[in-house]
Amino acid sequence: MIPNIFGPLMVQATIGLGGVILAEAALSFLGFGVVDPNKPTWGQMLNLAQQISTVKFQAVLWPGICIALAVFSFNMFGDALRDMLDPRLRGAGGGFN
Repeated sequence: MIPNIFGPLMVQATIGLGGVILAEAALSFLGFGVVDPNKPTWGQMLNLAQQISTVKFQAVLWPGICIALAVFSFNMFGDALRDMLDPRLRGAGGGFN
């Protein structure tokens, strides 16, 4: 039973990490995230960048790209894990051999 739940559990964990990153960024953007201002987060960066976004568009662009790439990377990693660990897909001709 353990080998059959290990694959879906790992996939769910990696996809869940993307959701956690988005949730933390959203809460920090709204001001409900990390309280310590000396610990920067992507959400805080986006919130502070609103004030100068007309002058420096890069201040909004880079934290947004980092959030998107991090979430996309975890989702792709979870998809690759599913392809590797799903016993029904082994020997199906697709994925990694």
